[in-house]
Amino acid sequence: MKQVNTYLMFDGNCREAMQFYSQCLGARLDLMSFADAKAFAYPAEAKDRVIHAKLTKGTVFLMASDTMPGMPWQQGTNFSISIDCESAEEIERLFGALGEKGTVTMPLSDAFWGARFGMLKDRLGSIGC
Repeated sequence: MKQVNTYLMFDGNCREAMQFYSQCLGARLDLMSFADAKAFAYPAEAKDRVIHAKLTKGTVFLMASDTMPGMPWQQGTNFSISIDCESAEEIERLFGALGEKGTVTMPLSDAFWGARFGMLKDRLGSIGC
């Protein structure tokens, strides 16, 4: 991958999502729960939620966190992401891994601007490539 740019927000399933992405992307995952962040007060129901997660693979990174319980959150508007791949083979592999049990909204194809492009929602309803 050349670059990934985004910050994802989840409503209590950040840990599951970031572990899934870590597995698909072969990336290192660092997680901190609200309970780990002892510097400020938080509601008791937030203790198992993720305050910060970071996936790292080389110079590429992806960050995420959970919302506080009860905060407004709408799936589909909680992110923006684009994955810039090194090769057609990498595009195919990542699209297949992230799309497993997901929904392809635009199949991979050669786009008019000269790139191989597709769009999907993964099984957690989050990543669109």
